[in-house]
Amino acid sequence: MQARIGTESVSDWVAVTQGMIDQFAAATGDHQFIHVDPVAAAQTPFGGTIAHGFLTLSLMPLLASKVPDAPRIAGTKMGVNYGGNSVRFLSPVRSGSRVRGRFTLLSFDEKRPGQWQQTNAFSVEIEGQEKPALIAEWISQIFV
Repeated sequence: MQARIGTESVSDWVAVTQGMIDQFAAATGDHQFIHVDPVAAAQTPFGGTIAHGFLTLSLMPLLASKVPDAPRIAGTKMGVNYGGNSVRFLSPVRSGSRVRGRFTLLSFDEKRPGQWQQTNAFSVEIEGQEKPALIAEWISQIFV
């Protein structure tokens, strides 16, 4: 993994559907009309419903799983989120859009025997748009 620091990986595209948005609203209690009411949301500058910012962020594991030939650490028992150094929501993700993840490994350090910490720059790109939906620097811990 040390040799991969600075390398970039890109996931396959994933559709963000209204059903996905509705399920996220149900799970979080965030039923703001811009997410769940297509008629009312059509009257906003967004022109329709948009995904919750936290839904977009929560796609990180799914998008990471869709990176072809992603490196795997032998003997991994589990991986956990440790936190983020930064997260910025830059563009809304319209219902029906396709997104993909772009990951750049920034660091990979042994914290103690069998426990490693990795930091990735992460962005969610929206198909057909130049500006990403979000950018983040995210920290995970891996236990082997």
